[in-house]
Amino acid sequence: MKNTLKQVFRSANFRIGFIIIVLILLLITIYPIFSPGNPLQMIGYDSFIPPGLYVSLYDSLDVPRIYTLRLEGADQIRIYAKLRPTDRELIRDWLLLYSEYNEVFELRKEDINLEDTEALLGLWWTYFDPEIRFENLTIAERRAFARLDTRIDGIFDLYDKYIWTYNPETGEQELVGSVTNLAYINVSDVTNVRLLPLGTDNFGRDMFKQLVSAITTSLAIGLIAGLIATMIGLVLGLLSGYLSGFVDDVIMFFTNLFTVIPGIVLLILISYSIGQEQRGPATVAIVIGLTSWVWTTRSVRAQVLSLRNRDHVNLSKLSGHSLPRIVIKDILPYIASYVVMAFILQVSSAILAEAGLSMLGLGPRTTETATLGLMMNWAMRYTAHLSGAWWAYYPVILVIALISFALNLINTGLDRVFNPQLRD
Repeated sequence: MKNTLKQVFRSANFRIGFIIIVLILLLITIYPIFSPGNPLQMIGYDSFIPPGLYVSLYDSLDVPRIYTLRLEGADQIRIYAKLRPTDRELIRDWLLLYSEYNEVFELRKEDINLEDTEALLGLWWTYFDPEIRFENLTIAERRAFARLDTRIDGIFDLYDKYIWTYNPETGEQELVGSVTNLAYINVSDVTNVRLLPLGTDNFGRDMFKQLVSAITTSLAIGLIAGLIATMIGLVLGLLSGYLSGFVDDVIMFFTNLFTVIPGIVLLILISYSIGQEQRGPATVAIVIGLTSWVWTTRSVRAQVLSLRNRDHVNLSKLSGHSLPRIVIKDILPYIASYVVMAFILQVSSAILAEAGLSMLGLGPRTTETATLGLMMNWAMRYTAHLSGAWWAYYPVILVIALISFALNLINTGLDRVFNPQLRD
């Protein structure tokens, strides 16, 4: 056993896949300890809040000390941030119109770098003239350019900002303080600070906490479904391969019948017939397991057929040993490594099957827990891709691919150790 484990861990594929799975397991084990609570709790009132560190603006007004800092380039950064992407596009549009209007001034769209704030403002101040009337330009478009010119002039205003509060005794507003462009606070002094590594989804729920919970649920579904499919396939394959005859014909008849019918069709029909309210994670896992045993049965049967007439098996028969003892003692140990590899592939297939079902709206109930497939379904249903909310679907896709990739690497590594034809 010790030598076998050494051979397994010598495989680079197995080591990489094993490390990935261990890191994922550590994440789903440790993170809930530091961030407890319901992963489906709605913490935001806005949809698709982007990732970042969020500081309570209300609490930041009551910090014990405000520091004065002169940071190099701070004003340039403010100007860059105030010039919004839509403003930059408007500047480019006006410059292209002016290029068509003035034959001397030649400028192409690809020559304008929207990220170069200094160059953009330089071209705007040099060539913008509110008196120019371009052809086919609507009044609304002319007003948009005029508002842009006013806004550009205002981004260089660095006036102090004043804080007023309402006095209930006098009924008047009172000045309580001012903030200059050199005022800074320490984030550690702010009472409420929240890190959202993956922002929030369309419901205002913490995406990272939800993703960790979804990984846990999807792995549980994969393990349950993989165990059911592997056990059914193992039992049927052992009986079919060893007993042969009528038993083999009956088992292979049903196996071939399920082979002809696509598994995804069975999954869809069964899941739809169960109904949304009855479809919990365990139910979905059982359904996937009951429809995924076919190829395991055929593979185990092929392995048993090659073992049933071996000398040690015939010796057990002549010794009068029972069928269960012969199967468990003389056949099963020789295919144990293959069964383990089949189980790993079944787990990977079950996770992908759950994701596919959930994408079709036939996954587990959406009100109790999150799965990787449900998160993809929510992102698609609420048009995260159209809103530019990449954090609502890219991390989920990456995790699904990573889990499948790691499990397949582990399976490949085991195959290279236990398959004599692939052994170096």
